[in-house]
Amino acid sequence: MNIYFLIAGILSFLLGLVHSILGEYLIFQKKREKGKIIPSKRSEGLRERHLRIIWATWHLASVFGWCIGAILIKIALGQSGLNADFVDFLIQSVICAMFTGALLVLMGTKGKHPGWIVLLMITILLIIGMV
Repeated sequence: MNIYFLIAGILSFLLGLVHSILGEYLIFQKKREKGKIIPSKRSEGLRERHLRIIWATWHLASVFGWCIGAILIKIALGQSGLNADFVDFLIQSVICAMFTGALLVLMGTKGKHPGWIVLLMITILLIIGMV
């Protein structure tokens, strides 16, 4: 079992969960009409259709995080049944995605959003796990 991949996978799941919950609470709660799931209260400069796609994209990022977490956990537990070259390719792809994500969040929020730290931690764990 690769403990580094396992921790990275768990962090990916947790990051996605926290991302969706806090997004709903801090961003979308006030943009939703009572009893509706999808926010639709537009504001100046933000049409309803734009708000709806922002909401969908917000949660899509969480879903992708959960899927990456599942892949990492499967690989960590050694149950992948995949050849070593393909597993290396998967891990390197996830490293690139997480590192790029960390940089985007760091630059986009001037370091004020803690998500970049978790994305960077996942990156580092995966690099260590490959050694």
